[in-house]
Amino acid sequence: MFGTLTGRLGVAAHSALLVLAYLVMLVGGVFGWVGLFAVAGLAAIIGEFAVARWSPPSQLLLEKVGLHWSYRQLTRDLAAVLLVVAEVRLSGGELTVLLVLPAAVWVVSVFAGALSTMIERRNPLSAMVRNIDLGPLSSAPTPPAWAAAVAGDRMPLLNLLLVPAAVAAAVRHDPTPFFVAAAVSVVATGVVGAIIALTWLRGRGAGQGPLLPAVQRWLDSYRPEVALYFAGPAKDVYQANMWLAPTEALRQRAVVLMRSREAFLELADTRLPVICVPAGVDFMNLDLGGVRAALYAANVGANIHMLREPGTKHVFVGHGDSDKQASVNPYSKVYDEVWVAGLAGRERYARAGVGVLDSDIVEIGRPQLAGVHTFGAESVDRPFTVLYAPTWEGWLDDDPYHTSLVLMGERIVKHLLATNPRLRLIYKPHPLTGSRSKAARAVHERIVAAIRAAGGNPDASSLDGTAHLVVTGRTPGLFDCFNQTDLLISDVSSVVSDFVQSQRPYVVANPAGLSEDDFRREYPTARAAYLLSKDCGELEKIVTVTRAGDDPMTEARRDLKTYLLGPAEANPMDRFQEEISRLCR
Repeated sequence: MFGTLTGRLGVAAHSALLVLAYLVMLVGGVFGWVGLFAVAGLAAIIGEFAVARWSPPSQLLLEKVGLHWSYRQLTRDLAAVLLVVAEVRLSGGELTVLLVLPAAVWVVSVFAGALSTMIERRNPLSAMVRNIDLGPLSSAPTPPAWAAAVAGDRMPLLNLLLVPAAVAAAVRHDPTPFFVAAAVSVVATGVVGAIIALTWLRGRGAGQGPLLPAVQRWLDSYRPEVALYFAGPAKDVYQANMWLAPTEALRQRAVVLMRSREAFLELADTRLPVICVPAGVDFMNLDLGGVRAALYAANVGANIHMLREPGTKHVFVGHGDSDKQASVNPYSKVYDEVWVAGLAGRERYARAGVGVLDSDIVEIGRPQLAGVHTFGAESVDRPFTVLYAPTWEGWLDDDPYHTSLVLMGERIVKHLLATNPRLRLIYKPHPLTGSRSKAARAVHERIVAAIRAAGGNPDASSLDGTAHLVVTGRTPGLFDCFNQTDLLISDVSSVVSDFVQSQRPYVVANPAGLSEDDFRREYPTARAAYLLSKDCGELEKIVTVTRAGDDPMTEARRDLKTYLLGPAEANPMDRFQEEISRLCR
């Protein structure tokens, strides 16, 4: 809380200092205080650059209180004009020129900005595609990138020249330096404005942008039967990534439908055709009536734009079964079916009583886990390896026990690094770690520093070798880490459920200090786990027992695997294909 308060005060201070610089400029200009104007003008220019470069929250705060940067530019220009008026004796004609030249830059910028917006609307980036050939597309002409970048409210930035020019004019008591600088700004602005205007004239009569019609033509010819739909932000794209391989393996034609440009760019490599249509109106205007089954990896509001398709069966597949409350979201009632891995998922919904009918739940196993080696399949050409994979801090500010990272993470890592004989540590935090909690972010950074100090790789992109690793990127994936792991330490999360596929030993953190019976009763995925209390006193014994191969939980894990993930003899990819085929018939 203190860190948050300090950060907000810093943002407010940066904003206030910048506003103060502009006010001092105005005062200096009105009274002809050249030195004060020069110092304040320099501070304002440097401050604008600093805020834009290092303090975006300050920029946002100024806009929220009505001090948009265009208003600040106008204040700067006005102060420069006032300084010249105060210090230079001007004729009527000179005063007119003094006022008209800076104003001309603003007038041109307004018209250029409007025309630039109209040009952009002729060629809207209404869709993005991958692995799809849309054929040749004709589009309306566009201005050069540099001209488009400065058109509009950026054009008055050229009036920065007026600040030193006003100082020079005031010192010399001669308006010539100001007139020269203002004329340069007007000419440069006029060139940009002319380019924008000519581009607009050349494109008159252009019809609808070609992208969406081309996408629709492709859909009409390809006729996908299955859609993996993802409308979440880029930071959550891992939720869609985990369903790419199973969807690729289907016999039916499939497509990935996305709604965020940033998430589209972050989506993992796939052979599937991918379509991103950000605007809700554009997406709803697509004809997707041929899609028989739509799979949803996340509960987000923009799902409504796909859920409105009446001829499609809508299925929530989620992004991993766990005992978290998020795994039984009441939003799930909107889908035709909810697919879970095994009996545990079905019973979880029954206990939660959120309105999902038992008849709408289908157990399909976890098709993603086909590549996870079962117990005894790992290589012996490496040291005993422990994977610490804590979950993130979650959405609730008042839940300190959602993740073990803050309360236990450093203690776990330091113990593992100090273990003798040496073991190998792989630290793979949740992709959202630190996104809401500064405390979690700070602990994460200290853990990375400790692993680096122990000779580990703090930014691993490969699991080769025997060094300690920090894995935070898209690759290597979680399941690749599983195949290098002899002992998992994690929290109540889908990581635990998926790791049970390997039948190797695992530890679940118990930072809240629940009794063992209560913890296993409340979190069924921990039935075959070793439990770790907040002081981590059990960790040494757990490592010793599992390292020696004298593991009393082996049979319990075998039974739990069936409960969580379905019968061992059932191929989850076959089950997935079977249920998709049922919906597509």
